[in-house]
Amino acid sequence: MRLRGRKVAIFGVFTALALIFSYVELLIPINFGIPGAKLGLANLMTVLVLYKMGIKEAMALSVTRIILSGFMFGNLFGILYSLSGGLLSFLVMVLLKKSDRFSVAGVSIGGGAAHNIGQLLVAMVVVQTYQVGYYLPVLLVAGEVTGLLIGLEVKEVLKRIQGISLV
Repeated sequence: MRLRGRKVAIFGVFTALALIFSYVELLIPINFGIPGAKLGLANLMTVLVLYKMGIKEAMALSVTRIILSGFMFGNLFGILYSLSGGLLSFLVMVLLKKSDRFSVAGVSIGGGAAHNIGQLLVAMVVVQTYQVGYYLPVLLVAGEVTGLLIGLEVKEVLKRIQGISLV
């Protein structure tokens, strides 16, 4: 029972950090020239938990963070877009990680690109036109760049906490 309590506490810390990163990202006045493009700082926690705790924990963190940050900092449409991108991103990251052919950065890049694809698919349904698909190349580049940055950061964090067990 004590181990379970420790795991819940650690999960709570990661959730809080992900929410803090979501809030910090709102405060960063960076305009990438791409509407809706963000760094994805909260995904640091999702990728880190995926590697240090496991698939179930990372999935729970991703969904929890998206819903909570959506209610705290966004709106219902924001939650819908984030969930669609987040779930597709998570699925791609899990598959890439399981293949053992990709580095942490490669897994994160795949997740970043998939996140934007998921959001674009929902946008096509919401606005009822496929023409927003012309935006895909720009979004893929943005997802790859931000995914690379997040992946490199997670790689560094994993190196520094190598000897620490979280489960």
